[in-house]
Amino acid sequence: MAYDEELADRIRDLLGPALPEAAEKKMFGGLAFLIGGNMAVAASGQGGLMVRVDPALAASLIAGAGVTPMVMGGREMKNWLRVDTDIVHDDAALQQLVDRGVEYARSLPPK
Repeated sequence: MAYDEELADRIRDLLGPALPEAAEKKMFGGLAFLIGGNMAVAASGQGGLMVRVDPALAASLIAGAGVTPMVMGGREMKNWLRVDTDIVHDDAALQQLVDRGVEYARSLPPK
């Protein structure tokens, strides 16, 4: 399954020109958006959104329906969440998730 082009466009619009350090890279069958070389969010090749968050906040965000820990290679990724397509259809929810991903990526040393 290819990533959702419409979702990728919406993420681009949210990042906009205010984030000149933003870049895109095709990864894992999806389209990742990097801030300072660190992945922040991605339009997943499996549908929905992947978002990178502070590991200390991940558990509280998973409490909502449609948000699960991301599993890669059989391992649960402590600071990555998979968000269902139904949730990211809501503009306000997508904005909040993108903001969280950007905030966490900016907290990391640039690559």
